Amino acid sequence: MTAKTFLDLVEIKTKLASLFPFILGLLFTIYYFQVFDLTNSLLFFTAMLLFDMTTTAINNLMDYQKAKATGYKEEVNIIGQAKLSERLVIYLILSMLTLASLLGIILVIRTSLLLLFIGGLCFLIGIFYTFGPVPISRMPLGEVISGLTMGFGIFFIVAFVNVDNDVLLNLSLHLPQFSISGNLWALLIIFFVSLPTVFLIANIMLANNLCDLEQDISNHRYTLPYYIGKKAGIQLFNLLVYAAYLIIIISVLVNWLHPILLLVLLTLIPIHKNLATFNHEQIKEKTFVIAIKNLVLFSGVEVILLGISILIK
Repeated sequence: MTAKTFLDLVEIKTKLASLFPFILGLLFTIYYFQVFDLTNSLLFFTAMLLFDMTTTAINNLMDYQKAKATGYKEEVNIIGQAKLSERLVIYLILSMLTLASLLGIILVIRTSLLLLFIGGLCFLIGIFYTFGPVPISRMPLGEVISGLTMGFGIFFIVAFVNVDNDVLLNLSLHLPQFSISGNLWALLIIFFVSLPTVFLIANIMLANNLCDLEQDISNHRYTLPYYIGKKAGIQLFNLLVYAAYLIIIISVLVNWLHPILLLVLLTLIPIHKNLATFNHEQIKEKTFVIAIKNLVLFSGVEVILLGISILIK
């Protein structure tokens, strides 16, 4: 297996959905809590990237096996194109999952036992997102779960591994008793500030499901657009984008973000044009990429402005 084949298998180009919440979470933690732990941040980034690649490889393996079972062309899948053995792919999946787990355990030792349960939940969601008899991606809650897990989950864990346990959330064991303590206000602030990323990541899956609606129905895959209708799905797609701007404005007004973040409103012009294009037609090959473009443009500018706000502060 060549390096290019491996990177295609794990679809390295799609990792922006996990990269942006990590960077935004790290920058917000530095800005708001004024702390930064380089070792913990690098450990989590590596574990996060490995696990993201693992779930993508699982998804490609499931698609390949389904293609074999149903008689579809296996060559449309990277595993079929590269003529990879299923055993090799499974070995890579297990290797990446094991390494990500080991790094996670190191982080637990360095931070709090509570991270074991938080990370474990994220692992389960990631694995069963595309694996199992009824994958999460085939359910109407797929957008909500993917948005919260990546948009908020990654954002929160970045803060969790950098900030002192007593500031956010902590689990104390005095067997047989245990206690969980934390700062509810700080948790709510992190959740609220992460919402733009939650919305834009959820929109990636929503756009995919809107483009594939007819095909999904024929394959007995009933996603959110099936239940709310295509028109309502398109309206939701637009609403989530505009809601992301509203969150930024409110966060600035209550002093959770620096006023310079209001410059993200300048992205409204190109993103509004993107939305008009998507509203006109929902075609996988043409307009699905708009959801990714919106994430890159909005979050990219947000990253730059957060970085500047740290320098100003």
